[in-house]
Amino acid sequence: MSSNYTHWFIRARLKTRQLLLLMALEEEGNIHRAAQVLNMTQPAASKLLKELEDMLGVPLFDRLPRGMRATWYGETMIRHARMALASLSQAHDEIEALKSGRFGQVSIGSITAPGLNLMPTAVAQVKQQHPSLRVQLAIETSDVLMERLAQGKLDMVVGRLFERHDKSALRYEAIVEEPVSAVVRPGHPLLANTRLSLRDVVGSGWIVPPPGSVLRHRFELMFQEEGLESPSNLIETTALLFVTKMLQGSDLLAVIATDVARYYAQHGMVAILPIALPCKMDAFGLITRTDRLLSPAAKVMLRALKAAALTVYGTELDLAGLE
Repeated sequence: MSSNYTHWFIRARLKTRQLLLLMALEEEGNIHRAAQVLNMTQPAASKLLKELEDMLGVPLFDRLPRGMRATWYGETMIRHARMALASLSQAHDEIEALKSGRFGQVSIGSITAPGLNLMPTAVAQVKQQHPSLRVQLAIETSDVLMERLAQGKLDMVVGRLFERHDKSALRYEAIVEEPVSAVVRPGHPLLANTRLSLRDVVGSGWIVPPPGSVLRHRFELMFQEEGLESPSNLIETTALLFVTKMLQGSDLLAVIATDVARYYAQHGMVAILPIALPCKMDAFGLITRTDRLLSPAAKVMLRALKAAALTVYGTELDLAGLE
């Protein structure tokens, strides 16, 4: 018999309701409430869980006086249950789209700078070729995007890979390094000085990313390398709407990606300070999963992103398998 028909989950007759139960137990922490959410009796839910634990030969949850907590085995199964159910949902959405004459849907994630420069070019190309293809775009930090990619909620990401990310099933194609700029409100007194140095701005109030981010670390390091104390008058946020509004009513400075700075400067919301900041962000790139097949719609999006990378940044990415 073909090995395709001898997987453990086929032999064990794994039920979709068992996967749903795992997720409900994680969210509710209580088998009674999990059973209610799934519209089943508590004995039925307990039986489903016991059958799953018996077939795996491990406890998936610790039974506590006030509920249940996933074991390491349980956390593993919950993670994969999430991915399996997300994939099944996508399969249904794709089939419904095809039945109604649409081309399908694609979910992409991006950090802010390529979200402003790369994504509009790529998405416009896709919508021109396939008006009915539904494009879902999330602009978030790399950490959030990588978690969603792992959960199967995104088809691809334009972001950064850090040491803490699990790279075992990822394909990463670098696009470009990201310089950063200091921005202020239009009319800020520092704009009159064309020979600014870090010493001139160390005493200013700054809006910076929160601790733990790469840019924050490099921001502080560039002052220390000049023999200066890092600025102490800080507001910590990554919310660009807040940053631009805060700058307009103050003499604060903010450090943001140069591409983002240019976009807001073009619209008169900020001015770029004439100072060279000797810190830059690591390259961002195009990230996909190697353990999942892309849908036809996702392949269209991927091809458009790679074409846009060449147009916007001059970076040529591999088109193998997309022709």
